[in-house]
Amino acid sequence: MDTRPIGVFDSGVGGLTVVKQVMKVMPHENIVYFGDTARVPYGSKSKEAVTKFSLQNVRFLETKDVKAIIVACNTASSNSLDAMRAATDTPIFGVVVPGVEAAVRATKNHKVGIIGTAATVRSGAYETMIRAENPDIQVFSRACPLFVPLAEEGWTDNEVSRLTAQSYLQELLTKGIDSLVLGCTHYPLLKRCIGTTVGDAVKLVDPAKATARQVKEFLAERDQLNENEEEGVRRFYLSDTTNTFGFLCQKALKHPYEAEIIDIEKY
Repeated sequence: MDTRPIGVFDSGVGGLTVVKQVMKVMPHENIVYFGDTARVPYGSKSKEAVTKFSLQNVRFLETKDVKAIIVACNTASSNSLDAMRAATDTPIFGVVVPGVEAAVRATKNHKVGIIGTAATVRSGAYETMIRAENPDIQVFSRACPLFVPLAEEGWTDNEVSRLTAQSYLQELLTKGIDSLVLGCTHYPLLKRCIGTTVGDAVKLVDPAKATARQVKEFLAERDQLNENEEEGVRRFYLSDTTNTFGFLCQKALKHPYEAEIIDIEKY
């Protein structure tokens, strides 16, 4: 048994959707979450900047003696995973590979849509991996940069978010997709809005669920699951204050957690 916490980081508070799935799949695990709210969004940054930020985030989480790290940010997962793994012996899990595997299983007509930040779409990570899994699958990608600030603002299902979703997703719908990968951990916060826009015929794929299951399997194989019967302890850290953290904790985690502000530039 290993009672050390699982570390999770994201560019902001969207990674709380990953924490939600980890809590659901592994309720006894302790969790340390870091949201880089001072530097959100990562999706508009260069690969070099995203890698620098990601390495700092990893170093911070390692000070909390984590046994594994989940990179809840799709932008960091698709651009900087190799650099992070090369810099540490701590097992690191991205959200892209589990998302790819879930998308391949989900599609019936072999037409998959990907939505993500500009950096995630530019990396081509989802398309490359999906086609490696099944060359017959057609992949259609669309950057949706306004979804992150909408989620961070808490505007997850109002007229502004609905109009934005319609503008972004209409082109993908004309391609006949039957599955849509939410390729940013902020996007499940807009799931109702996105689901209404694409309709019941399109299955929404949330990589967070598959990622949580993958981490559980990894820890179980190594006898590293926390087998204590009580609910895990969850600690939250941010790099800057945000009015949205409390709202999204309540929305995603159904609990009014508080966060400590830390200086990420020290790491």
